Amino acid sequence: MKNYPPEFEAAVALYESRPEATIRSVAADLGINPETLRNWVRAAGASRPRGRRTQEPAQPPSQLEAENAALRKEVRELEEEREILRKAAKYFAGETRW
Repeated sequence: MKNYPPEFEAAVALYESRPEATIRSVAADLGINPETLRNWVRAAGASRPRGRRTQEPAQPPSQLEAENAALRKEVRELEEEREILRKAAKYFAGETRW
């Protein structure tokens, strides 16, 4: 049996707690690859009914969920910026050496 990281149970629980969400949307919120989450969900034995989804009244995300999603997005953007700056610094440091 594979060893999964500690985030495994939390990610699967989040997916199960949001019936309107797709694996892709939950994975994006968590900043992980959708296929990774899909494999975790399968390994956990979590399932949802197949076929058309019933029309349930759409509930807006709670303030905390919305804030968490916004913060995760900001973290991803900052990590990308940091990586770009790191590569630029490495490039220019190599360029100035004689």
